[in-house]
Formats: sequence, C-alpha cells, structure tokens
Amino acid sequence: MMSTTSPLLLQAKSVCQAFPKPGGGELVVLDKVDLSLRQGEIVSLLGRSGSGKSTLLRIVSGLIKPTSGAVEVNGRTVQGCVRGVAMVFQSFALFPWLTVLENVEFGLEALGVPEADMRHRALAAIDLIGLDGYESAYPKEISGGMRQRVGFARAIVVHPNILLMDEPFSALDVLTAETLRTDFLELWSEGKMPIKSVLMVTHNIEEAVLMSDRILVFSSNPGRVASEIRVDIPQPRSRLDPTFRSLVDRIYGVMTQKAPDRARETLGGHISGVGVAMIMPRVSINQLAGLMEALAGPPYNGKADLPAIASLLQMDADDLFPIAEILQLLHFADLAEGDIRLTDLGRRFVDAEVDARKRLFAECCLTHVPLIAHIKHVLDERPSHRAPYSRFLEELEDHATEELARQNLRAAIGWGRYGEIFSYDDDAETFSLENPV
Repeated sequence: MMSTTSPLLLQAKSVCQAFPKPGGGELVVLDKVDLSLRQGEIVSLLGRSGSGKSTLLRIVSGLIKPTSGAVEVNGRTVQGCVRGVAMVFQSFALFPWLTVLENVEFGLEALGVPEADMRHRALAAIDLIGLDGYESAYPKEISGGMRQRVGFARAIVVHPNILLMDEPFSALDVLTAETLRTDFLELWSEGKMPIKSVLMVTHNIEEAVLMSDRILVFSSNPGRVASEIRVDIPQPRSRLDPTFRSLVDRIYGVMTQKAPDRARETLGGHISGVGVAMIMPRVSINQLAGLMEALAGPPYNGKADLPAIASLLQMDADDLFPIAEILQLLHFADLAEGDIRLTDLGRRFVDAEVDARKRLFAECCLTHVPLIAHIKHVLDERPSHRAPYSRFLEELEDHATEELARQNLRAAIGWGRYGEIFSYDDDAETFSLENPV
C-alpha cells in the first residue's frame, strides 16, 4: 500500500468547469473539486456518466483550462500539456495509417528522442505489454484488446510520472477487459511499469474496488466529490472475498443516498433538478417493468441488494442505476443503503393487466414527472389540443443544453405514449391529445 508520506505528484484545488449554454447562462460541469495523487497509488474517479470525470481528467492533462481553480503537477501549475503525464483513452485513439511500432514511437518522436533510443524504448514497451511479434501490424489487423495494449504501450513508453486512464477497459468485451486489467495490475504490483501513479476514470464499481488504493465517488449536475473511500484490501484481490463484496455494497449505498441540499437529486446523478428542468434518462417501459418483475419474484420477493440483482441481470451499475432511480421517482420502488425495495404501488403494477398498468403508470407520471404534467396541461389548455415540439424544446433550453433538453423530451414522449397521456407525431414534430387516456 502507498504511504501517506509518499511524494505528492498531483493536486487539484477548487477546480470548477462551466460551459456556456446556447440560450445564455452556464452549464456547471465541475464544482469546487479537490483531489490529490501520491507516488505509488492508483486513484479512481467513480461516478455516473455526465458527472464530469473525463472533463477533470482533461483538465489534469492540460487539454482543457478550468474556469476557476488550479491543478498542480510536481508543484507546478498546469498551463497547457504537461510533461510527465500520459493518457490512455477509451477509444484506443490509434493512428490507423501507422503500424503498432510506429504508433508507440509517435510520442517519443514528439519529445525529440534520438531514433536509436526511440526504437529500443518502443520495442521494450511493446514487449512489456504483451505485443511482441505484432510490431509491423496495423490497427485494423488486430483485435480491440490488442489495440488497447498498443494504447498502453504508447502511454508508458514516455515513462510518465502520472498515467491517466479514461475508462480504458469499457470498450472491450468482458473477458478481454478482465485479462488486460489483470495483466496491468500484475505489472504494476511487480514494479515493472515505468510510471509512478495512476488516475483512472471509471463507472464500474467492481473495477474501482479491484484496482484502486482510493476511490473518489462523484455526484452529478454539477460534478462534486461526494465521498472518498480507501481500499485497504491486499492485491491480488478476489471479487468473491467477503471484504471485497462488503466494500462494493458500501459504495452502492453511497451512490444511492439522497443528496441533502437539492430536491430530487441522487448521487447516482441520473435525476436532478426540479420542475420541468428535471433531468430524465431515456429508460424504456420494458426496462422498468422488467426490473420490477425481477424484484417481485423469487429469490427477492420485493427487496434486493443492488449488487446482487445487477449480477443476476448481468447489468453494469451505469445501466442499472437510471432504471432504479426512475422507479423511485415514480414511487414504484425505494432506494436506500444499496438496496432496492418495491413499494405497494410497484407490486400493484407487477400484478396488474396491461391496461391497468398503463393507467397506473399515467397517474404516477402526471403526479411525479413535472415535464409530462406540463405537456399535458399545455395541450389541455389549447383549443386545438396540439403543440409543436419546438415550443417545449425552447422552454427546456432555458434550463439545460440542447442535448439534455432533447433527452428529456425523448423520455417524455416514450412515457407519455405508453401511458396514453398524449400522442406525438414524429413527422410533424407535434404533440396532441388525439389518443388521450
């Protein structure tokens, strides 16, 4: 384990990041984020999609300048790209016209390393990462796992003090990701990696526990460090170890706590804000019904541990959380301390026939989803009972980006159609009450 007296390599101080919204105002992505990284440790930034983790990584690397606050690497304020910091991307980001060897040499060439040294170091990195024999292959000729190994080799060949990893295993299939993750940890534990510390972004709770010395759990909208968790489990770690499972359960609990300072916000971050500005993930009715039916049946009989049901349904937390949070929003389920429990209303939905389910769903949407209630009210008030899509889009853009506004309207359209609350003509881009309840 890394000592708290190890040299401090990285420090972020009150980092804020905001982007202008088309209709005026700002979208705050990060709010007063503090973090530190010491030599010899792996720190994970864990949170839902959209919590600003990747933005923070790009600020640390010098690719983005923060709106306020500062990042220091080796005691110097980051201003532009930083020597001693390298990054591994989710999308591999290889040059398709270069061979494996040429891709790995690229960073060294940019640093002005002599050709003989460049070739020697590149070959050593390729061998270390397990790609010996593929030097002359092009990216299109090798698998996704091998392409990501090239990404690792290209990052470590420059011998960085800090390795940044932005969801480096998420684009791979489960088995390939597990193999690459295990190989990386073995090299790190044996001291063979020419790096001093790692800062990794992930949304996978088990991956964070498997790899990290510390985990910073991010809330969303805006991104903040909601909790810091130390992982005091010796390497190599087993997912079946009771201590490992207990920590995973604890993190699920942290991520399902309600934030005390904002209405209708969870640390999961999929639902936040109030009124029509409430962020609504695009979750399908089948997903909502499927999770309720799984909860209602054996072995759960209405209540389940979130990690357990995620494992049963073979779902990542990033997929499970928005479904669970919508069930909580609609009062079909409660979330607390890493558990999910069907309410009486949820049980009524599971036991009901199709038409009764639709009526119950409509009632809950109109009661608990302000945007759907607002659309229905506008349609009721208009003599034609019709309203253009643009009317609601422009209104939502006063509170969010165009992308989030469209996301909310897509969700509202799907739920409104299912509950027969209103209709939507995609060709005419018009809401109407042609088939009301």
